[in-house]
Amino acid sequence: MPRATNAPASRQRRKRKLRLAKGFYGARSKRFRQATEAVDRAMVQATKHRKLRKREYRSLWITRLAAACRPHAITYSRLIEGLTKAGVLLNRKMLSEIAIHDPDGFASLVSTAKSQIKAA
Repeated sequence: MPRATNAPASRQRRKRKLRLAKGFYGARSKRFRQATEAVDRAMVQATKHRKLRKREYRSLWITRLAAACRPHAITYSRLIEGLTKAGVLLNRKMLSEIAIHDPDGFASLVSTAKSQIKAA
């Protein structure tokens, strides 16, 4: 009886990994073992960095808001506190966009937040 090697499936598996490693430098895109290690690591990093990207954007928006709050003599935390008490349901991304593109609208939001803090 002839020996069955499962050659088509294993070749397909290797080709799939090497296709994923396309663009990697040197042997990492040519040799199967190195390509496998490189692709596995790249997949882990991609997953980790998708999570990190969300944190980094949130911190960017908070930094922008803190900088936009300074000229209005209010801190970021007090702004968020006042807006929460006022029932303003804008997230940090939208608040930072307003602060950048519509300074007058942001000033009115700051005055709303300040009035809520003084009222409490």
